Amino acid sequence: MTIYPKKVYSGEGWHVEFTSRARKQKMKLPVRVQETLYQLVKEIEKLGPVRGDWPNYSRLPGGRHHCHLKKGKPTYVAVWQNDAGQVRVVEVVYVGSHEKAPY
Repeated sequence: MTIYPKKVYSGEGWHVEFTSRARKQKMKLPVRVQETLYQLVKEIEKLGPVRGDWPNYSRLPGGRHHCHLKKGKPTYVAVWQNDAGQVRVVEVVYVGSHEKAPY
């Protein structure tokens, strides 16, 4: 089941893009994790990149943010950043297990 038919998602306020790496990674996620990622993307579109209400959310150096999509084993995370030089653009740079996350 593919939840994301396109590379770019544009909502009411923010524009969310996936890097080519993140696009490939999300297709390998379990369906439930894909659905959770979809909800995260929708919230970022509507409310912006700071998502303090998501599990284990934190700001990372370099304008990056991360949160857990699924706790337990394996733990899945998403990492995103404000696209430098562009207004209201967020780029998802990683989705997958927390062991390989670019913190």
